[in-house]
Amino acid sequence: MPALITLDAVSYRAPDGRELIENLTLAFGRERTGLVGRNGVGKTSLLRLILGDLAPTHGTVSVAGRVAHLNQMPLLAGGAQISDVIGARDGLDRLARLERGEGAEGDLEAADWLLPQRIQEALETTGLGGLDLTRPGASLSGGEATRAALAAMLIGRPDVLLLDEPTNNLDTAGRAAIVELLAGWKGGAIVISHDRALLRQMDRVVELTGLGANVYGGNYDLYAERKAAEEVAAVRTLDAAEQALGKVKQEIQSAREQKFRRDARGRREAAKGGQPRIVVGAMKRKAEDTGGKLTRLAERLRIEAERDLADADARVERFRRLAFELPPSGLPAGRQVLTFDGVSFAWPNGRRVLDGLSFRMVGPERLAVTGPNGSGKTTLLALAIGTIQPDSGRIIRGVAAEVLDQRVSLLADDEMLVENFRRLNPAASDNDAHAALARFLFRNVTALKRAGDLSGGERLRAGLACVLMRPRPPQLIVLDEPTNHLDLDSIAAVEAALAAYDGALLVVSHDRDFLSAAGIERELRLGS
Repeated sequence: MPALITLDAVSYRAPDGRELIENLTLAFGRERTGLVGRNGVGKTSLLRLILGDLAPTHGTVSVAGRVAHLNQMPLLAGGAQISDVIGARDGLDRLARLERGEGAEGDLEAADWLLPQRIQEALETTGLGGLDLTRPGASLSGGEATRAALAAMLIGRPDVLLLDEPTNNLDTAGRAAIVELLAGWKGGAIVISHDRALLRQMDRVVELTGLGANVYGGNYDLYAERKAAEEVAAVRTLDAAEQALGKVKQEIQSAREQKFRRDARGRREAAKGGQPRIVVGAMKRKAEDTGGKLTRLAERLRIEAERDLADADARVERFRRLAFELPPSGLPAGRQVLTFDGVSFAWPNGRRVLDGLSFRMVGPERLAVTGPNGSGKTTLLALAIGTIQPDSGRIIRGVAAEVLDQRVSLLADDEMLVENFRRLNPAASDNDAHAALARFLFRNVTALKRAGDLSGGERLRAGLACVLMRPRPPQLIVLDEPTNHLDLDSIAAVEAALAAYDGALLVVSHDRDFLSAAGIERELRLGS
């Protein structure tokens, strides 16, 4: 299969001087490739290098086919039509003028007579066949808007699709549109995503790391299986390296003790006399030479063993997960946590988002709020925590709640993590703060990072550390789309923390894998 995109020894240095990509050689053909890796490792920069938006510091990027990039939905004027949404209105208007015999100068030369056919094919492919292109763009639902953006990308009949976190901020219908397109796509695709449902449509997964790229054949599930096997092997290698270093140290100590005993015997023999002075001197020089060689050999063996141990520890660090016991929240099984009784709410512009909503949460229950974009999910969370009040109906908040919004705004950007922890937990000492943060993988100097310098995944993990590692964690945690903008490692860490939490959980999310891992017991669907 010929390569459509080739990166040959490519390096790229960010404007702040960080080496994001170093000596990367990689090829992409007509297969669907999921691009994963920790936040900040250079995934988006890689796509921008392919698009030509960035120039490599070293190496070359070659593109042999037509490349299309999925853009966010454009901001359109009030009179915009769907033909504007798909970027085809000017071309269609030009054809219409020519067909009426009203073409302006240059229209004939610029006319794309195959445009209507390509538009129809793109709409059919994205599930919008028969859509009226003169319909107002504002009338599109969230799922339809996503499909229209996909159609706009396909009109040029690209060989390769580039998608950067395409399902972020999409509702279930929008996510389904992306998954459906890639499931039937026969060309090449490079997809940056942490959405495991989407990654299951891939033909291979490329994991970008600070050391290069690791290529895994198959979809996400096969990638996860291989990663699990690598984790087991890495732990075994670490154990072997620790044992090897211990053995080297024992052998060095044993050799030193033997030499000490030999030297002691030599000194006793010399003290007795009877040996010519020249012989005694030769024996001394030989002992010193042997001792020097032994010291150099021992030092080399020790350095090699310590280097092997450091390498093995670094490999294991890639796989480290949250695994610990949290303090109990003390939430009784029968305690009323949250009750909505006939709650209605309309925004000042008159748009009613909730009308007579009733539900209850009791004990350590886990409830997911789902529904299309605009159905009132975030409004429900704001009502639940008391940020806004209902127009009618009653809300009973039975326990104190802790909210971790997408910004994790409880963290102060200008404070170190240790300082944030102590501000939110005044009774904690510095040692308590470091110990708590270390359990959430903020070890040693990383606990001294400013919150404003954290990635999205690190920020959510730090917020969870601050609220879950209290002597008594909150009895209700409220989360709004917690997996948006997180990498796979961060999602795994957050899932592990929530799985260990024994309180109630109210979460807005469209990520089915996350909801399952977090132990969601029931679902409240809005706008259905």
